[in-house]
Amino acid sequence: MRPTDPTLEELISQHQSLVLEHFDYAIAWAIGAHIRDVATRQGMPIAIEVSHGNAPVFLALMPGSTPDNIDWVRRKRAVAVRFHKSSLYMRIEAQQKNWDFSKRWRIPEADYVASGGSIPITVRSAGVVGAATVSGLTDVDDHALVADALRAVQAGGKS
Repeated sequence: MRPTDPTLEELISQHQSLVLEHFDYAIAWAIGAHIRDVATRQGMPIAIEVSHGNAPVFLALMPGSTPDNIDWVRRKRAVAVRFHKSSLYMRIEAQQKNWDFSKRWRIPEADYVASGGSIPITVRSAGVVGAATVSGLTDVDDHALVADALRAVQAGGKS
């Protein structure tokens, strides 16, 4: 673990607190727009994606980001959607258990990466319906941006 890493228990608690009552494309847009607004104000060079399953609903590249960030987003999202846990949780769990993530789960590194920044979107009555993902900062900061946006949308705020 890194000094700035949350514990697995903290991430489980956070995930349980971020359950939405419903999800539609307007909510996906609100999550993405919240992250984009923060990134614009703070000059963050990030890629942002909010997906329904694996289909992007909101996608933005901020100034300073690169096409590589989109690939990181895709791979982080794949982890969150497959495991129903944040990609940060999966990175920390693999480190703590001394697993090579790709070998442990027999998944290709080209398609999955255990690096923070993607949080599954969970709806109370339906389970995981997609993911919100950021790439471009440290993986802990990417994760925090997504968590803050999900909290804002839960609270009915935009940004």
